[in-house]
Amino acid sequence: MELAQVRLLVSDFSACYHFYADILGLKPQSGAVDGPYEKFSPATGSAGIALQGRSMMARLLGELEEPATGHRSLVVLRVDDLDAYCGKIVERGGTIAQGPAPLTDRMRVAHLKDPEGNLVELQEWLLLRG
Repeated sequence: MELAQVRLLVSDFSACYHFYADILGLKPQSGAVDGPYEKFSPATGSAGIALQGRSMMARLLGELEEPATGHRSLVVLRVDDLDAYCGKIVERGGTIAQGPAPLTDRMRVAHLKDPEGNLVELQEWLLLRG
């Protein structure tokens, strides 16, 4: 397993985009100022922070978006075999909230929550950028 990123779930995507890009000086991956997703990288190192529209995640999980109390963060872990890993989670007494299912043509995902309700996304990358 590899930590892929920590993702912040935001309501005002554009304001957060400008904060991380213009105020903190992190480099945006694609320039998606209006979202619903953008990854930011520091000048050095491989880890980054990503922003994702809160409403997108609420729709994906079949939940109502509640800005004051909704999800604020998402820990993303990459695994080699999503189905096998989800099977192990269930065997250990865990509950998968959503998935495994395709998210894009590049990845499949599953979501679960920790005891405090924080979201964890498990990713299986199907196509890697070259």
